[in-house]
Amino acid sequence: MRKKHQNEKEELIPLPEIPAREIDPAVGLSADEVQARLENGYGNISNSSPTKTVGQIVKSNTLTFFNLVFVILAVCLIAVGSYSNLLFLIIAAANTFIGIFQEIRSKKAIDRLTLLAEQKVPCIRDGSREEIPSSELVRDDIVEFENGSQICADAIVLLGQVTVNESLLTGETDAIPKLPGDDLKSGSFISGGHCTARLTHVGADSYASRLAEEAKSDVKLAKSEMMRSLDRLIRVIGILLVPVGICLFLTQHQMGLTVKGAVEATVAALIGMIPEGLYLLTSIAIAVGVLRLSRRKVLVRDMNCVEILARVDTLCVDKTGTITEPGMDVDKLVLLDEENFPEEAVMEMLAAFYDNMDADNDTGAALAACFKNDSDWEAREFYPFTSETKWSGITFAEHGSFLIGAPEFIMGSRIKELKKKIRPWAEQGMRVLLAASYEGEPDTGGLTEDQIHPMALILITNRLRNEAAETFRYFREQGVSIRVISGDNPETVSRVAIQAGIEGADQFVDASTLKSDSSLEAAAEKYKVFGRVTPEQKCRLIRAMQKNGHTVAMTGDGVNDVLALKEADCGIAMASGSQAACQIAQLVLLNSDFQSMPAIVGEGRRVINNIQRAASLFLVKNIFSLLLSLVSLFAGFPYPLLPLQLSLIGSLTIGIPSFFLALEPNNSRVEGHFLSNVFYKALPGGLTNLVLVLGVELFTYAFAFPLDQLYTISAITVLFVGLLVLYQVCRPFDWKRRVIWGSMTAAALVCLVFFGNLFSLTPLTLQTALVLAVFLLLAQPVMHTALWLFEQGSRLFRRFFGNEETGV
Repeated sequence: MRKKHQNEKEELIPLPEIPAREIDPAVGLSADEVQARLENGYGNISNSSPTKTVGQIVKSNTLTFFNLVFVILAVCLIAVGSYSNLLFLIIAAANTFIGIFQEIRSKKAIDRLTLLAEQKVPCIRDGSREEIPSSELVRDDIVEFENGSQICADAIVLLGQVTVNESLLTGETDAIPKLPGDDLKSGSFISGGHCTARLTHVGADSYASRLAEEAKSDVKLAKSEMMRSLDRLIRVIGILLVPVGICLFLTQHQMGLTVKGAVEATVAALIGMIPEGLYLLTSIAIAVGVLRLSRRKVLVRDMNCVEILARVDTLCVDKTGTITEPGMDVDKLVLLDEENFPEEAVMEMLAAFYDNMDADNDTGAALAACFKNDSDWEAREFYPFTSETKWSGITFAEHGSFLIGAPEFIMGSRIKELKKKIRPWAEQGMRVLLAASYEGEPDTGGLTEDQIHPMALILITNRLRNEAAETFRYFREQGVSIRVISGDNPETVSRVAIQAGIEGADQFVDASTLKSDSSLEAAAEKYKVFGRVTPEQKCRLIRAMQKNGHTVAMTGDGVNDVLALKEADCGIAMASGSQAACQIAQLVLLNSDFQSMPAIVGEGRRVINNIQRAASLFLVKNIFSLLLSLVSLFAGFPYPLLPLQLSLIGSLTIGIPSFFLALEPNNSRVEGHFLSNVFYKALPGGLTNLVLVLGVELFTYAFAFPLDQLYTISAITVLFVGLLVLYQVCRPFDWKRRVIWGSMTAAALVCLVFFGNLFSLTPLTLQTALVLAVFLLLAQPVMHTALWLFEQGSRLFRRFFGNEETGV
């Protein structure tokens, strides 16, 4: 049934059931039948979207708590006739429009890449086989699934047999065999074999969609550490605004200020406390980062991964498709028992094997290309390759059973018989497979070792990627540790990793020997290369590294990488790999170019480092305004700044420069916690402002300066300190940062000299000018002292409580 909205009523439009037997798997649906299903709502279109709608973007940027506060403050100023102080409202509106514009640009880029990366499914229609985007499939379509395919809609197997991994749905990692008549659940993926299936439930009716809908009703999307920190900061400020604002207004009015003066002072204090551009700046910087990544043909499925990339200190890679080219070549055949299995017999078996066995992975494709030939051998039973067994097999009606796969997994404890023959080839970086005869029918649960008869070694070569050495050198220089996790022989993987220049690649281990969790955790720190790793072990290795305090990114392209991609802090898939890997990863490299990884990690670092740098500018003002408001409440001082003056200070020392600084190159790895890092940089500037402005307040009382002189001296002092903080943030200087700081300083001088009246700055007397000069000269020493005291306090804190507590 499909619900159709028409005149605000729901009309149920039934589609007659078509029994499966009436759809010929060799013919599929006709064009008319497809159209009828689309018109009646049986298309495979999901209700979920990877991005917000334009309406949601506008709403999230406009209907915010602080925008509501700004409107209320503006109404208060209008009510008392203080129209000149409404500049902050124009700045807030401009910031909102910039945020909407950048986020919509980012959405369009992601949507374009999502279409480009959409899963293509082999489908039979009108008797012909074609690749169709999964969103264009309909119920009852006849489709084909193979190793690595993610099942895009619920289906029933018609022909063939496959093994299915449903771990993404159930959490269970066991491979489940599926035969004709068995159901396939959407969201799971094929881990071995090939089948033809009929779609039974599509779109919102599929198992995965129903599961996702239930999950969305109970679980909120997890936010990154930085966004959670910002949320906490804004929540605290939001709680403080109302009581501080009310108390400050009453205090200022009781001191003798008019209602207009008290409102202006209160609005100025509250505007100073609000980090109005910080959350916006963060959203824009991440959106721009996503946009830049999209230009590199990188699809970002989760915005949080931009921050995670900045914190990555461990990168796990697979050998095939990452260090080496995706394609494989058969190099040679090494006979093991020429008396019983001469070359002619081995070649005949291999020809029959790959004439009957589907090439459902890169290794199978290379073997089929080399050995496949017409054969009259009749296959009775198939045993598809899986990441758990690491071999495939066929039982022929008159010729017996044969296995091809990893020697260690076929031979078991008898592998010592072949080690001397395997080692020379493994040391050359070749992948070694074993072809063997088997007495009886193989059992995927475990082979009987004395029934195995080795026939030949098949040597396969992978071409090393040209850019691999340069890419891994970059990560070494950036302090990112590389771990190679592969299902291949550890000696082979180690040799290839050494050729690629991976540091410590000579330290390798056979993961099949790591039986306990403790041995796996110890190996995760000790070794750089892991061979013979099962998909479940990849997952456990990732968890072990995370337990040891590492932020882990994982690159992969195969079905055996899916679980690890899901477990990693940031999963990165190659688009040329399996559909399942691409669907589960947070980042997808659409050009499958591992050489772009340095730029991707660098983009994450640039975004987060610059956000932290710019955030320190915002918090200088917020710390100062909050502390000064509290002092004004209890000391009975008039609040010494006007809203218009704070808008000027905020624009020149925070707003404008922060947007430019947020787009600067910055490739340092992000460490520590966001808020502690930001407060560490902002607190000395905020305290400097507080000390100097309180000093100005004391001079005003001592010498009975007029209130307008207090406003002018305080505004110029805070503006000067803001430029000093900006100077510190811009270090080390390059030409762009010199331009930013020089432009803001020049703009400040122009505003003070030529447009002072517009910002309620009155001419100073000789006495007040001397006072201003004294406090401007004190600014640098006070800031230097505050920084020194803060560093000493942080050092003592770290000494007694440890780095982890401070996050600095």
